[in-house]
Amino acid sequence: MERGPPDEQFAVEYFANDAYKEKIRTAVGAGNAPTLIYSWAGGTLEDYVANGRVVDLGDSAAALQERLIPSVADNGTVDGTTYAVPTTHSQPVVLYYNQEVLDAAGVEVPTTYDELLDAVGALGDEGVIPIALAGQSVWPELMWIQYLTDRIGGPEVFQAVLDGKEGAWSDPAIIEATTKITELVDAGAFGDTFGSVNADQNGDTALVQTGKAGFLLQGSWVYPDLVAGAPELVESGGLGYTSFPEVDGGAGDPANIVGNPSNFWSVSADASPEAQATAQEFIGTEVLDDDAVDDLLAIGTVPPVVGLEDKIAEQDDADYLSFVYGLVSDAPHFQLSWDQALPPAQAQELLDNLSGLFLGQLDPQQFSDAMDATL
Repeated sequence: MERGPPDEQFAVEYFANDAYKEKIRTAVGAGNAPTLIYSWAGGTLEDYVANGRVVDLGDSAAALQERLIPSVADNGTVDGTTYAVPTTHSQPVVLYYNQEVLDAAGVEVPTTYDELLDAVGALGDEGVIPIALAGQSVWPELMWIQYLTDRIGGPEVFQAVLDGKEGAWSDPAIIEATTKITELVDAGAFGDTFGSVNADQNGDTALVQTGKAGFLLQGSWVYPDLVAGAPELVESGGLGYTSFPEVDGGAGDPANIVGNPSNFWSVSADASPEAQATAQEFIGTEVLDDDAVDDLLAIGTVPPVVGLEDKIAEQDDADYLSFVYGLVSDAPHFQLSWDQALPPAQAQELLDNLSGLFLGQLDPQQFSDAMDATL
């Protein structure tokens, strides 16, 4: 790691997404966590706090907190105490599209769900996959149920799930959201082979880059990959992006977003006092400092720091970065990915049942019944 107190060094290990989640849960539970614990906050952070596995960051995070977009910073707090701080860019889920593919099918960028459904039919008639989806990885399917639920019923619907309210998964908004998912699947929105497409291998982004698919609902974290994999498409203006469509009659604010407010650093309570002190100094002086902000902007990502408008305007990808920054800054509500917001056991049940829904093995009510049983 290049940054850090000048007389201290950090050893860093890297893992693939799903492998890391399993390994870090095991390590923290066994008291063998690394000094700096990388997470998505949510239910996992609450579990760490409840079991005394992470420390109150207190004054070490105070200066950083003042520079952060509040809706992002709040994800690192539990009962008003800061146990985690954002360490990287904000990652809202964005609807990307290949403008050349849309033009060939005579499709306009949809602003409503009904328009999206019409676009699915037109793109399918052209012989392309309307919407790329990495169904083998399953977690990209969460983006669909999250946005549809929020657009239809607002954030209160999922909050009832988090609160453990009996029957919360059978809320009419969730039933309508899963019914629309089934409608999309039946209409061929995701093609016939989405169950074999892997996100970790960039299978979904590749479909859009090569013109085999029209749309892609994915996190802003894929933008650097899209740029690297299809520079000519990006330079020509052929890669478009927009917010998730509204649902007519829905109660949710169309400015709400879902995704990962950021990734977060916590400090392990099992680390030595000396290691904890070094980690807290790192958090207080190096995390999302000016150099880190510049580095993140340079690769096409947006840090959750206030007052970046002028810096963003100087970037090569200023239009895209301004779009993402505006989504995050202006969002009334930023919903953390459900598999991170929920406790790990319930999150796994959600992924399993959601996969069954997309594959036609569960209908909407069966999905809700299965999830209600986890409350």
